Amino acid sequence: MKNFLLDTHTFIWLTEDNSSLSDDLRLMIDNADLVYLSIASLWEIAIKLNLDKLSLQQDYETIGAAIEASDILMLPISFEDTVRVRHLPLHHRDPFDRILISQAMNHNLPIISADKKFDDYEIKRVWS
Repeated sequence: MKNFLLDTHTFIWLTEDNSSLSDDLRLMIDNADLVYLSIASLWEIAIKLNLDKLSLQQDYETIGAAIEASDILMLPISFEDTVRVRHLPLHHRDPFDRILISQAMNHNLPIISADKKFDDYEIKRVWS
C-alpha cells in the first residue's frame, strides 16, 4: 500500500500543473492508494495569500471544492501531532513544516517534498 502526505508546495504545483513537479511524481501521486493534505497546508496557503507572499492561479475559495472532487484526503491536526511537534529537534523552524513532519511521523507517511531540511528528521521524503 502506497500512501503519501503532500507538502504545501507539492499540492500547489500539482493543482496548478506546475512543471516544478516532475511527471514521475505526478504519476506516483496518481497511482497512490491514499494521498493526504494536511489542514495545516490550507492554513499556510491562506496566511501567505493574505500577506502577499503567495499567489495562486485559482481563487483560494475554490480549493475546498477541488479537494472534495479529487481523491485527496484532508488530514486534521491531532493533539498527538502537537505533542510530537513540541519534542522535535529544531532542524526546521517553519511551524507549518514542523507540523507536517509531525504528522508524517505519527501516521507513518512518506512526504512528497522538495524541502531537503525534512531529511534531518526520521521521515521518508520523496522527490525526484
